[in-house]
Amino acid sequence: QVQLVASGGGLVQAGGSLRLSCAASGGSFSPYAMGWFRQAPGKAREFVAAIKWLAGSTYYADAVKGRFTISRDNARHSVFLQIDSLKPEDTAVYYCASRRRYYTGSLSVRAIYDDWGQGTQVTVSS
Repeated sequence: QVQLVASGGGLVQAGGSLRLSCAASGGSFSPYAMGWFRQAPGKAREFVAAIKWLAGSTYYADAVKGRFTISRDNARHSVFLQIDSLKPEDTAVYYCASRRRYYTGSLSVRAIYDDWGQGTQVTVSS
């Protein structure tokens, strides 16, 4: 059973940066893709970014393009989310997720992911 542990959140001022990490453990880990989602208070969980584990192809929500960068370290079974130029509207709990099997559809769909981390809080002050 794969376990995902997200870390790196915190309180930052607008314009600042954070680097979120998600480490996988608990056995053989070779997902098809990894994703980051976020959930602000009172709102639905939304897609942020995704990366195909082997190919390295990346995908972003329009709201974060140019400010967020997803990357992975296959050897360390980890995925990262570099967040720059933070805005107050980026305040949310950020979750990482893994998709185990090959998939031809959109990686922005929450329901396709099999395993989820516990989330890490990002708070941006204005």
